[in-house]
Amino acid sequence: MLELSEILEIFNEGKTLEMDDEAAETCNYYSQEAQKITCELNCRYHDLEEIRQLFSQLIGCKVSDDFRVFPPFTTDFGKNIHLGNNVFINSGCRFQDQGGIYIGDNVLIGHNVVLATLNHEENPLKRGNLIPSPIRIGNDVWVGSNATILPGVTIGNGAIIAAGAVVTKDVNENSVVAGVPARYIRDVRME
Repeated sequence: MLELSEILEIFNEGKTLEMDDEAAETCNYYSQEAQKITCELNCRYHDLEEIRQLFSQLIGCKVSDDFRVFPPFTTDFGKNIHLGNNVFINSGCRFQDQGGIYIGDNVLIGHNVVLATLNHEENPLKRGNLIPSPIRIGNDVWVGSNATILPGVTIGNGAIIAAGAVVTKDVNENSVVAGVPARYIRDVRME
């Protein structure tokens, strides 16, 4: 089995992970660990401090004292989520974080948002291989309910992602995007 530092190096360098027996064992191990923690988070009542402790355990570092998540929350890895200060994640969100999820300060993430950082090879004989690419969310971003953000997307500071949007490309700062696929609608009103 690969050590956590080894698997993170592969993911963070954007290398394709060939899904051999060792890689499968490693992915399954960390998936099971994340499931244990999120099951505890999602299946019992916890006060905010307990939620912060569980989330810190999930991601492997302490979250800020103003971090909030409303369960249920799921992730299939957990060890490549990086949070700024004053982040709020509403209920039903799903993070596929192997490729890295970087969330800035003062970010609001609505209900049922999906952040997906993995792709697969098109060749059916190699389709089990994982191709990681990070998602980067700037400061002061609002991601609306049921939005999906795909691998490799960077969202600029102050942007708004409308509810239900599927974000396939980078979003400029202080802009509003909506639709499937998401497209620019207008600049954020600064009045």
